[in-house]
Amino acid sequence: MRLIVQRVGTASVSVEGEVVGRIERGLLVYVGVGRLDDVEDVEFAARKIAHLRIFEDDSGRLNLDVSSVGGEVLVVSNFTLLADTRQGRRPAFVEAAEPEKAETLYDSLCDRLRSLGLRVSTGRFRQRMHVSAVNEGPINILVDSRGNS
Repeated sequence: MRLIVQRVGTASVSVEGEVVGRIERGLLVYVGVGRLDDVEDVEFAARKIAHLRIFEDDSGRLNLDVSSVGGEVLVVSNFTLLADTRQGRRPAFVEAAEPEKAETLYDSLCDRLRSLGLRVSTGRFRQRMHVSAVNEGPINILVDSRGNS
């Protein structure tokens, strides 16, 4: 499972002009599910998202996680995170999971984050989405449950 975790002041996702997910301060998480991913990858990703200390404490140090600051999480599916660009000019997506498997694991990740006490909003799986965000920092963290980042 490959993630981009962004610290944001606000973020929203729209489908066909309708806002389907919105958060204030928190994390915007793009999720790509790989063909070898399973429930262990979901658990790794959920723990990492929930406990990643990328918010400042009173001393200005990155010591606080999203729940410590009362933040929310917006999770957006993004199979293009599994793109292989090593050859040619057109990305290959052979490492991305089939849509049915990817959706199941994506939903499991969102459920797991909720079970950890986080407020979670989502985009819509397999839909063309427009994402707006105010990135704070900017802070963007790459996370890969298979150790590729």
